[in-house]
Amino acid sequence: QLQLVESGGGLVQAGGSLRLSCAASGRTFSSHIMGWFRQVPGKEREFVAAISNRGVSTYYAASVKGRFTISRDNAKNTVALQMNSLKPEDTAVYYCAAARWRWGTATDYSYWGQGTQVTVSS
Repeated sequence: QLQLVESGGGLVQAGGSLRLSCAASGRTFSSHIMGWFRQVPGKEREFVAAISNRGVSTYYAASVKGRFTISRDNAKNTVALQMNSLKPEDTAVYYCAAARWRWGTATDYSYWGQGTQVTVSS
């Protein structure tokens, strides 16, 4: 089992940057694909980015590609999301999640953090 705790959310002006972190407890962190999702009220949880278990491959939603970077440190059981050039439409609760086999949709992920709020003001 994995327990995930996000940190790093907050309020930032458009064009600014934030770095989200997710700390995992559990022995199987390095066996899991790690992903970031986001959700706004009234909408479904949206895929943002994912990284393979060894960090070799990364995947991004088209809306964030070129602005966000996902990374992981298996020695520290952490995954990060560096968010640059933030836009008001990036405002959401951001969730860290872990999956064993596939990365694309929320149903692929078995473990979730509690979420951290990111608010981008215009």
